[in-house]
Amino acid sequence: MQAKKRYLISLLTGAFLVVLFYFGGGVPGPAATGSRSRHGYNRPEQPWPHFSDPLQHLSPWDHSDTEEYNVHISPRQKRDVNSSVYKGKRCRMQSCFDFSLCQRNGFKVYVYPQQKGEKISESYQNILSTIEGSRFYTSDPGQACLFVLSLDTLDRDQLSPQYVHNLKTKVQSLPLWNNGRNHLIFNLYSGTWPDYTEDLGFDIGQAMLAKASISTENFRPNFDVSIPLFSKEHPRTGGDRGYLKYNTIPPFRKYMLVFKGKRYLTGIGSDTRNALYHVHNAEDVVLLTTCKHGKDWQKHKDARCDKDNAEYEKYDYREMLHNSTFCLVPRGRRLGSFRFLEALQAACVPVMLSNGWELPFSEVIDWNTAAVIGDERLLLQIPSTVRSIHQDKILALRQQTQFLWEAYFSSVEKIVLTTLEIIQDRVLQQTSRSNLMWNSHPGGLFTLPQYSSYLGDFPFFYSKLGIKPNPRFTAVIHAVTPLVSQSQPILKLLVSVARSQYCAQIIVLWNCDKPLPAKHRWPATSVPIIVIEGENKVMSSRFQPYDSIISDAVLSLDEDTVLSTTEVDFAFTVWQSFPERIVGYPARSHFWDNNKERWGYTSKWTNDYSMVLTGAAIYHRYYHFLYTNFLPSSLKSMVDQLANCEDILMNFLVSAVTKLPPIKVTQKKQYKETMMGQSSRASRWADPDHFAQRQTCMNKFASWFGVMPLVHSQMRLDPILFKDQVSILRKKYREIERL
Repeated sequence: MQAKKRYLISLLTGAFLVVLFYFGGGVPGPAATGSRSRHGYNRPEQPWPHFSDPLQHLSPWDHSDTEEYNVHISPRQKRDVNSSVYKGKRCRMQSCFDFSLCQRNGFKVYVYPQQKGEKISESYQNILSTIEGSRFYTSDPGQACLFVLSLDTLDRDQLSPQYVHNLKTKVQSLPLWNNGRNHLIFNLYSGTWPDYTEDLGFDIGQAMLAKASISTENFRPNFDVSIPLFSKEHPRTGGDRGYLKYNTIPPFRKYMLVFKGKRYLTGIGSDTRNALYHVHNAEDVVLLTTCKHGKDWQKHKDARCDKDNAEYEKYDYREMLHNSTFCLVPRGRRLGSFRFLEALQAACVPVMLSNGWELPFSEVIDWNTAAVIGDERLLLQIPSTVRSIHQDKILALRQQTQFLWEAYFSSVEKIVLTTLEIIQDRVLQQTSRSNLMWNSHPGGLFTLPQYSSYLGDFPFFYSKLGIKPNPRFTAVIHAVTPLVSQSQPILKLLVSVARSQYCAQIIVLWNCDKPLPAKHRWPATSVPIIVIEGENKVMSSRFQPYDSIISDAVLSLDEDTVLSTTEVDFAFTVWQSFPERIVGYPARSHFWDNNKERWGYTSKWTNDYSMVLTGAAIYHRYYHFLYTNFLPSSLKSMVDQLANCEDILMNFLVSAVTKLPPIKVTQKKQYKETMMGQSSRASRWADPDHFAQRQTCMNKFASWFGVMPLVHSQMRLDPILFKDQVSILRKKYREIERL
């Protein structure tokens, strides 16, 4: 017995010494000190890269080609790394982007010329067309900050007919490729059966990815951009409005939670959808799947397939979508799903069930305000979770889905421009948008931070900040005829406007070919009169963001407008309650001509209108900046060539931003009678081509916006007691009734 004990002790001691020698003998001495990598090998400490010299240190993260890396990595790991799309997995803007290219000419985007014989899908052509038609585009690569390939990289599934072969060789041969630095690659589909990895099939180097269905594991924060998965039928511009026409209280619909889609019997993405039948109750939770897809689905069908297929055919998908409070968005073969955008548009609150998916534009969008983020592992808890959400929260979620859909997702153009704006915010950090700008109306695309970094300078955030606009206005009078008589309408207009208690100053924009009148020719007023020569004497110059405009409100006037001081005061009072809209007097309308299949313009005197002409209107000065910097030069050039339609274009712009109609104040027939009474050939109103030109403008503008943004209204705001049978002394704006 004692011998056995001594033998056991000797054996344990020997084993202990072996273990001690094994672990202790490998400890490096002082000469071998260094950092320990995630692969378990030691490498010397490297100094932190100096980002001020990007040319020298833009590839410190990719060690796959170093001798030391190849010594310690296994052959299998080496194959995985070499085939991975994310060789520059640690790339960030500071390490893999050359900011100096953007300092010279600002944020400009260059699109490579299309190579002869290269096929391009319709979706990718829409992306390229959007960039080429945007204010970011430059045809000179020497001025570019960002480069976009003309090679179609959208579909990198090798089984797809849209797959572009030999892309690796083609990309590497591009003269400006430079290992992908300052390049942006768009991708919707990556990988193929059976694992659908995120490999694009070529080395993207240090290029940024704008990718759908990207995982949080592979997503490089503040470098890549997650975009939504959209179909080839997704409109290039405009897009349909959201389906929420009015708010229902309480905000419950026929169904609580719905889904209708494919069920995968084998392979990746099958687990979640195969388990949906556990929570389907065929009443208010309707989760339908079908096995009937693909050529050989019957070979893999399970015991539930026939029953699922029969149940699937009983329900109409659109009817379910529009009559459900929540819509389940489970992952498919890839993390993203078409159901995501469909739910947003339908005001059906998305319930995300795709673990590890980096949600679209997550860098700027707060998805907790528009969606329910679920967990695939907790599927059985989803029904009880959505039932517990209070109706006030449901209403807020639903409203936010509509805002996000219309602001960022309703067209390919908006998806692409949002991607570019996000990257621009990274490049120009000193003028980047705040979280509130991105997540509240009208959204980041219409809120240009180059105008101001202070939210209170925009007309959309007054109520959120609890502030009011400046209580004064600047009048801008557009003058196109020489000053030859002291009885001209412009001089009477100057006096009337200057008498307003809210007038801060008057700017006369001199767009006349004659020299500026002498200073003594202008009437003496209690407010300063500033005369500015119009830039190139064109119509668009009246909407330039002049530094001389010191107030929030701009009173835009034609030189022949007839307005009293009382009318000016009342219009400005109304505008203070609606600072994001155009408020004014002369109204016009649009209509759809079924015979000609085009938009029409009418000046008929009716109770319906969709435009308020800027010949006598008040609006926020931010719209001058937006008109000049947001609209394309093609539309502004058209306005300048015709010397017409600038007022229509401004109405299009403001309605596109606000999704609201302008506001007409007290009916002013005198304005109409004055215009109709003019017989001078110099008057553009007397030009027989003037009306035809405005019809053409309507359709040209609608084509660029991709949708008709103008909104009809029958509302007119009158002063209190207007036309009431009471004493005139009780009325504040009594002079208006005498006109």
